[in-house]
Amino acid sequence: MKTKIIGFALGALLFALSFSAEAQQPAEITRIGYLDAVSLSVNAAPVEAFRQGLRTLGYVEGKNIFIEWRSADGKLDRLPALAAELVHLKVDIIVTGGRSATRADKEATSTIPIVMAQDPDPVGTGFVASLAQPGGNITGLSNLRPELSGKRLELMKEIVPKLARLAVLGTSSVPGNAQSLKEMELGASAVRVQLQYLDVLGPKEIETVFRAASKGRADAVLVLGSPFLLSHRIQVVDLALKSQLPAIYYSTEFVEDGGLMSYGVNINDLFRRAATYVDKILKGTKPADLSVEQPTKYELVINLKTAKQIGLTIPQSVLYRADRVIK
Repeated sequence: MKTKIIGFALGALLFALSFSAEAQQPAEITRIGYLDAVSLSVNAAPVEAFRQGLRTLGYVEGKNIFIEWRSADGKLDRLPALAAELVHLKVDIIVTGGRSATRADKEATSTIPIVMAQDPDPVGTGFVASLAQPGGNITGLSNLRPELSGKRLELMKEIVPKLARLAVLGTSSVPGNAQSLKEMELGASAVRVQLQYLDVLGPKEIETVFRAASKGRADAVLVLGSPFLLSHRIQVVDLALKSQLPAIYYSTEFVEDGGLMSYGVNINDLFRRAATYVDKILKGTKPADLSVEQPTKYELVINLKTAKQIGLTIPQSVLYRADRVIK
């Protein structure tokens, strides 16, 4: 009798230990791949906004998600191998920081869901069939707003009333560049401003275009959206200061590094919203059923310290409209 009691007790104890061990097993962790053409430090603020968006939705790194971070550090030829690496790791979903990364991932997989944190023209690049119905394994957000270039021209005209010649820096290979330039030409014609378009395709050309702007007697500079120019923004900002030219940029990063002024899409907001796409897809929604969203938030940032350096007074009417003023 005692032997049976002891046997039952041991069995119960083993069952309890087994149940406890199973209960303590960690939940399955979702693996998210992240790929960007530029270094993570260049896109530090947007990346943090994406992470914050995930945390808000209940995703905690190391607890229920693990993010495989990959960056080409500006070397675009590395992207295909990095994309293939993420596919080999069998991540559940991939988030891309820009067009080049999205293209590399698109060529690497047609089954793993891909979320674009931003793209200037996802339809034109062939990533999606349409904004409303993506139709494949790619969806996310578009930052295309060609009309913003016209708005930047208006702002520059406000702070430089005698503006007659404007040097426009851009990268012709960037999707959306032609549309932005066309929008600017319409605005320039209306306010009688002559545009000097300067194409920048490589690092050595940055100094060359600023020399061309000075030679062309430019009164100011406007920089169009370009991942390349963003990666070399400190050089661009320094040359604008050296040339004593007021410059307006499309991204706040330029102004934070000493640029005069920026007006454009709030990129941090796009990256934050990318987290909602990740959440919906992980909960079962197909990328093909998630329409591509466009920007909803814009921001004007002004650096008064830089304005003082180049001897420029920013009108109060413009300062009042600024979302942020750096002093």
